[in-house]
Amino acid sequence: QVQLVESGGGLVQAGGSLRLSCAASGRTFSSYAMGWFRQAPGKEREFVSTINWNGGRTYYADSVKGRFTISRDNVKNMVSLQMNSLRPEDTANYYCASESLPFRVVPSRTPREYGYWGQGTQVTVSS
Repeated sequence: QVQLVESGGGLVQAGGSLRLSCAASGRTFSSYAMGWFRQAPGKEREFVSTINWNGGRTYYADSVKGRFTISRDNVKNMVSLQMNSLRPEDTANYYCASESLPFRVVPSRTPREYGYWGQGTQVTVSS
């Protein structure tokens, strides 16, 4: 049984930083790309960032490029998202997800390619 558990969300002022973490269990973590997505009230879930199975490739949405950094630790089975220079428009529920297919060279930005999801952690950025 695959489990993904996010932590690290909270309330922060604009310009501040947060670090989200996601602990994974139940499958060979190091074989799969991991992604972060977010969903604001009334909006569709959107891609934020993804990292391939060995951490060698990372991708970001244009809206977060240069401010967010994704990383993974395949020993601890964890993926993290360092978020700097936060803006009110970053306010959303953030989800980590594990891609369905192993060892993809270029991980997907599409939610439907991710078969396992965490419960989400709320990030609120005040202006």
